[in-house]
Amino acid sequence: MAYEHVLSEVRGPVATIWLNRPDKRNAQSRKLLDELDAALAEAVRDDAVRVIVFAGKGDHFSAGHDLREAQESRADFTVEERWAYEELRYLDYSLRIWDCPKPTIASVQGACVAAGFMVANMCDLVVASEDAFFADPVVRTLGACAVEVLVHPWVLGARRAKEILFTGDRFSAADALSWGMVNRVVPRAELETATSDLANRIAETPAFALKLVKKSINRTLDIQGFRNALNAHFDTHQLSHVAEAFKTARDAGLANAIQKGKDS
Repeated sequence: MAYEHVLSEVRGPVATIWLNRPDKRNAQSRKLLDELDAALAEAVRDDAVRVIVFAGKGDHFSAGHDLREAQESRADFTVEERWAYEELRYLDYSLRIWDCPKPTIASVQGACVAAGFMVANMCDLVVASEDAFFADPVVRTLGACAVEVLVHPWVLGARRAKEILFTGDRFSAADALSWGMVNRVVPRAELETATSDLANRIAETPAFALKLVKKSINRTLDIQGFRNALNAHFDTHQLSHVAEAFKTARDAGLANAIQKGKDS
């Protein structure tokens, strides 16, 4: 299929799905998210594909949600409209990455912020370039209860998750590696090759065995409460949109939060 904001490539047993809005730092518009989900489904259906890579064209993996689009088209959503929009495009789409029957790898450079953080961390593995940085400033900048999918304590531990969400501060690829959130850190020039080598190495393992061991590991986290915790947080996140802090940020213009996040 041809996409406008996503580029899908298949090389041997590896499909790479590129977020393809480099001029917008791969901010996640409605169209990009819909295409990302469609490209994932296409890669899952392709029996020749054994491993799926998520990557970003340009200097950044993803700077997060497209807040300018949100201001223009969704600022006045009712509770019901916002719930439906975010349940599908953020919670459901993210869980489809998590539940993908094939191994997934996030290949991250530059900014991996908020919604970008969410997409990358729903993947099975993360390979980052040395210049990659991670952040989730929305509690600080929007007065909202973090992004829609609270994967943070599962990939960082509770104390680190609280620190980055309370402060909104960035942390480096080296930090992410030492904290166990990232699998490998490589020079920027080697990111695509390193990710491809890892994906092809995984693709040598029998596909059915990969599917089953991934299912068992994910079930282990579900037994610990992963899916219930994500669902519970989604409800809490929706509640935060009626708080005065979020209303103030919305009325000031959601796009203003972009600069506020950069300053932080």
